[in-house]
Amino acid sequence: MNNNKPAILLLGDGRIFHGGAFGSIGETTGEVCFNTGMTGYQEILTDPSYCRQIVTMTAPHIGNYGVNPDDVESDRIQVAGFVIKEETNIPSNWRSTQSISSYLYDHGIVGIKNIDTRALTRHIRDEGAMNCIISSIDLDAVSLKEKLAKIPSMAGLDLALEVTAKNSYTWAKNKTGKYVVAAIDYGIKRNILRLLEGYGCNVTVFPAQCTADELLKFNPDGILLSNGPGDPAAVTYGIDMVKKILGQKPIFGICLGHQILALALGAKTYKLKFGHRGINHPVRNNETGTIEITSQNHGFAVDLDSLPQNVISTHVNLNDGTSEGIRCKDIPAFSVQYHPEASPGPHDSRYLFQQFVDMMHA
Repeated sequence: MNNNKPAILLLGDGRIFHGGAFGSIGETTGEVCFNTGMTGYQEILTDPSYCRQIVTMTAPHIGNYGVNPDDVESDRIQVAGFVIKEETNIPSNWRSTQSISSYLYDHGIVGIKNIDTRALTRHIRDEGAMNCIISSIDLDAVSLKEKLAKIPSMAGLDLALEVTAKNSYTWAKNKTGKYVVAAIDYGIKRNILRLLEGYGCNVTVFPAQCTADELLKFNPDGILLSNGPGDPAAVTYGIDMVKKILGQKPIFGICLGHQILALALGAKTYKLKFGHRGINHPVRNNETGTIEITSQNHGFAVDLDSLPQNVISTHVNLNDGTSEGIRCKDIPAFSVQYHPEASPGPHDSRYLFQQFVDMMHA
């Protein structure tokens, strides 16, 4: 599919990569980032946290095991574009129903292949995250630069509203769980909901702009603040809502939810140079001294120096020393920056769901 059609990737600083069209023919813009996972491309593509981002896979071969209807984290592909070195046209797996290229094509996602993804990754690491444009319909660099100049930076963008549910809904029809959980959907991954259900929770998902009054009227045993895309500081309605429910219900935050909880507690966040995205990031649990290998996907972080006195740092990234988890000393609230539900990734951190259940049981 589109094997011979040329495509171009232009970065915000002017660097150009030439390759071939991949997926849908067209043009797309977004913040370029890279993911170091060797597997899990379908879960990555459908993760709402990648809204308005163009994802580069560092693994050289993508699509080996194809695509299937089950390994998805939302109801559609969420990435703005997809960048790979080499695709597998004939996947080999009994669960596969189509190739990665046809999957992107069916969802209208523009990609580029046959570029030096190692060089692109090194450039992002050296120069930092930036916007880019991929086109297989306009190969003129001057024209592409003009289009790219009109694209806003990720900093300051509230993207939760682009991916959140329109209305509240119940995740599982079989209400046999012991605990009632309200999950705030800032871009929630389905595996978070699956694991909550597996830990004995009846989950109702609320839109990102739900109010404290709505939640308290619902009267859940606990509240989960989900992952999601964009700048956490821009999600002012979420921060205000959390401020009003602090201390009234147990709270568990994941990724963007971690940042929103921290901001509600009085801490600050900032944009990382190129973010953390992959499935093998080492994190130290400060409370136990153990090391967890984690799945991560974030471009912002909580400023550890800004934590108030009633909040402690529970987890730290061993690669760069950034915040990976916090816990309140005086109210039932904790959060982690990484993804304990993984999908894709290791299961080292699933104990956090039990920790949430224990907090609701107390």
